[in-house]
Amino acid sequence: MVSFGKVMTAMITPFKEDGSVNYEVAEQLAAHLVDNGTDTLVVCGTTGESPTLTWSEEYELFQVVQKAVSSKAKIMAGTGSNCTREAIEASQKAAKLGLDGSLQVVPYYNKPPQEGLYQHFKAIAQASDDLPMMLYNVPGRTGQSLQPETVARLAEISNIVAIKEASGNLDQVSQIRRLTPPEFKIYSGDDSLTLPLLAVGGIGVVSVASHLVGDRLQHMIKAFEAGQVQVATETHLQLFGLFKALFLTTNPIAIKAALKLQGWKVGQTRPPLCDPSAVVTQQLQQVLSELNLLKA
Repeated sequence: MVSFGKVMTAMITPFKEDGSVNYEVAEQLAAHLVDNGTDTLVVCGTTGESPTLTWSEEYELFQVVQKAVSSKAKIMAGTGSNCTREAIEASQKAAKLGLDGSLQVVPYYNKPPQEGLYQHFKAIAQASDDLPMMLYNVPGRTGQSLQPETVARLAEISNIVAIKEASGNLDQVSQIRRLTPPEFKIYSGDDSLTLPLLAVGGIGVVSVASHLVGDRLQHMIKAFEAGQVQVATETHLQLFGLFKALFLTTNPIAIKAALKLQGWKVGQTRPPLCDPSAVVTQQLQQVLSELNLLKA
């Protein structure tokens, strides 16, 4: 059975001052994340600014991160696209590298109907040499939602093993859980909904906040699983302000700013994203300080 663990980090992509990818910092950050609570690194997802990365940059990042963490963690490649052929080609490359899985986002902008979504994901799965696949439902970014009934059909395909649910709809998560077998894993796509999602059958989170509090997220999830619900709730509430602060503006602007406040040289976001406002930066600094996440 495929396992990606409890805490999957949607890793940012560091850039140099000239806007090129900073592979050295990517390597350092990957190793740091794995040493601090991350079970699986999701490379070149939305948080990794995949819309502005070239395929060659993504391919290089996969290899750099793979080398950095060796066998200490799993690597999931963000190889989704709104073009089925492109997603297949990228996923085949990831499979040849020996990566552990692929993240496949609902095709954006062209808004295929549910049958089109089914055929899209099925084609990628069948063409990817049995590379395990995680579906990614994020209607706020794609304009289309992957419905539970479609997820259930896709879960019948052997290498479609999980979903990252970022619809914000716990009823939808409950329905997915009802319609899919227990071995099909459901991950929260929103840090703030991780704990509620566990209560309706989820297993973990594809996290942004884990760049900063991966160990604490592990503690929360394990406490819940051990029946220590009050302990898990206390951790959730302690981190809730951080969860919200990281989305005061478009992701990954805030998480990059937070990492810079910690001293990481991750650079700017690529246009059309931009720097956070002074107000956002100030709020981030306050939250990080309250959680003792800033160096003295």
